[in-house]
Amino acid sequence: MNQSVIFAIAAAVLFGASTPLAKLLVGDVSPVLLGGLLYLGSGVGLGLFRMLRDKAWNPSGLQAGDWPWLLGAIFFGGVLGPVALMYGLTTVSGSAASLMLNLESVLTAVLAWVVFKENADKRIVLGMLAIVVGGAVLSSQPGGAGSSSLVGLAAIAIACLCWAIDNNLTRKVSASDAVFIASSKGLLAGLVNCVVALGMGASFPAVQTSLLAMTVGLLGYGISLVFFVLALRGLGTARTGAYFSTSPFIGSAVSLLFLGETATASFWLASALMALGLWLHLTETHEHEHTHEPLEHSHAHTHDEHHQHQHNASLDLTEPHAHLHRHSSLTHKHPHYPDIHHQHSH
Repeated sequence: MNQSVIFAIAAAVLFGASTPLAKLLVGDVSPVLLGGLLYLGSGVGLGLFRMLRDKAWNPSGLQAGDWPWLLGAIFFGGVLGPVALMYGLTTVSGSAASLMLNLESVLTAVLAWVVFKENADKRIVLGMLAIVVGGAVLSSQPGGAGSSSLVGLAAIAIACLCWAIDNNLTRKVSASDAVFIASSKGLLAGLVNCVVALGMGASFPAVQTSLLAMTVGLLGYGISLVFFVLALRGLGTARTGAYFSTSPFIGSAVSLLFLGETATASFWLASALMALGLWLHLTETHEHEHTHEPLEHSHAHTHDEHHQHQHNASLDLTEPHAHLHRHSSLTHKHPHYPDIHHQHSH
């Protein structure tokens, strides 16, 4: 199995498993403040990990042209998205909200295909639809949307659009340090949500509860996002979003195994649909003659057929290694995904 696919599934597993765990904390913490603590745990934990890993606070490694993409992703995904979701949840039932959240993967793919011109074939589209329908089946309940307002539903739809924009903008910087990207998003989103919650009259829970929430956030929002960025780097936005759409199934499975909930017919139907979608994606083969345009960027790499370049004597040549390097024009044919080296037209 492709390593990037493993990263995408790992991101879905961690995020999906964190949902029922976070649900256990809702009674003790206001929803907005809980969101802030989850994000804050992600940002602080990954920031400390990065300092220990690098033995110092190293520069981000982002190029000047990358910052607008990252700041845009943080603004849409870390600030606007959570605020819109929390506003929507004040007037929308839980089942209707879960149903609406399936819009994120659809909007992510549509933006990737229409705006950012990412390649998609019939197999990928059908696989994504199977996964999304599975998520809809899993989250729908009879009469679930009856108490929901149109304004609330619209707010959640706006949140999904914000996260879809976030996913596509993050893809633009996915070649950079994934830990820096995830920690930056977590810190800003966590601070904004905590400030909003305190402004709404919330108060921090006991230290033990706060640390537990931040730990869940580090796993489900932080490490999960690192894997998501690594998957974006190798798969492109639409495919990563489709794999990540399996997270509701993961959350339901965790609830069944550890929280004593009962499996329903909807659960098994959703499982079959998601399995079909994953099978369609895992068995995809995309191969044709294509031309790589000249490109200069920095990311961790080995000296494969796409990385045949010279090095300065001062560089550490242990592979994989990261440094600014230039790709010359190259025409060849091999199986590939729309990764950071294959963003050509078809």
